[in-house]
Amino acid sequence: MSDVIAIRPQQRVTLPADVAEAHSTCTGLGDALVIVATALMMIGVVMVASTSISLDHSWFGAGFWGSPFCRHLAFALAGFALMLLTSRFAPQVLASPVWRGRAAAILFILAIAGLAAALIPGLADPQHGSHRWIRLGPKAMAIRYQPSELTKVAMVWIIASLFTRLGADPRSFRRSFLPAAVAIGGCVLLVGSQDFGTAALLGVVGLAMLLVAGCRPRHILTLSAIGVGAMSVLLLAFPYRLARITAFGDYWSDPQGHGYQAIQSLTSIASGGWFGQGLGAGVQKFGYLPAGQSDFIFSVICEEMGVLGGFLVIGLFGAFIWLGLRISWAAASRFERLLAFGLIAIIGLQATMNIAVATVVAPTKGISLPLLSAGGSGLLTVCLAIGLLAAMARNGERRIANAE
Repeated sequence: MSDVIAIRPQQRVTLPADVAEAHSTCTGLGDALVIVATALMMIGVVMVASTSISLDHSWFGAGFWGSPFCRHLAFALAGFALMLLTSRFAPQVLASPVWRGRAAAILFILAIAGLAAALIPGLADPQHGSHRWIRLGPKAMAIRYQPSELTKVAMVWIIASLFTRLGADPRSFRRSFLPAAVAIGGCVLLVGSQDFGTAALLGVVGLAMLLVAGCRPRHILTLSAIGVGAMSVLLLAFPYRLARITAFGDYWSDPQGHGYQAIQSLTSIASGGWFGQGLGAGVQKFGYLPAGQSDFIFSVICEEMGVLGGFLVIGLFGAFIWLGLRISWAAASRFERLLAFGLIAIIGLQATMNIAVATVVAPTKGISLPLLSAGGSGLLTVCLAIGLLAAMARNGERRIANAE
């Protein structure tokens, strides 16, 4: 069926069914997505401010850049600006096959160079024995950058490009599936040597994109089996990773060791009740709950804002994922449809994994809560992805306008 729109009493234009359906789907989605993302960022700024309270000094006692709250606020403002700029200027890049290819090459080079730099003495900034970060800038104003964050966007962009280039057939093993599988495997292995949680995230999203792109099921199943084997090797190669898995579900057997974070996270959530202790009134952040500003910020939210505050955050993420999937459905091209799906899958699955860890539904792993956790590179990368999603919504609206 087609929708009929009257232009003048003597002239009528019939829209194709897919464009007519997109008309009711796409309008205003980009703005709505930015609004939901901004709400999550504002909650994150408030909660990072709360968790930055110290018994030793005030927010500004360590100087502006030395204050976790001030630093996070600066990154939040920069991320918001990046989101708006990307939504404004990226539509032309997304619509041009030439610029899409150039962007894929640039993202790939930057991601590989960053992952390699994290292993180079002098550039690397190892933390807790893990080489996930590099240090940029002078020591007094140094910025810790995590290359695996940009790798998420790079992998999704490269896969979308591979399946939408001229002559690409998603069911072809040699022309489409094999290059995409190499890209996924390379990203997973490079990231997984230092960050198992992010590597697992990349692997699952990569397989989901292959499925959505239309690859043969037997190819996907084969790659999945290989991936499980590779992830098992990465798991067994680091004893502390295996210890986290074996401790899952039996945290009280080692309450001061591998079970400590999980127990303290549950304590934070339980002590908040339905309505919470009040903003700033939580006590777990005073040295009891490790990574309260980053990986376990959801636990602090539940302690200070209660279970209802936790449901608010989950509801906002649900709305975010729903809007992102609608943008993917109404995208102006196959490339944008795949890219939008990959980006929303990365953000949505990462949020799900983080909340699952905080509520002790999944084993502990170092993965942040998008838009809320303290951390500059992660926040900026998510804002870049949201800007791209808003730009794709803008392209979808332009497609509808041209069809009309």
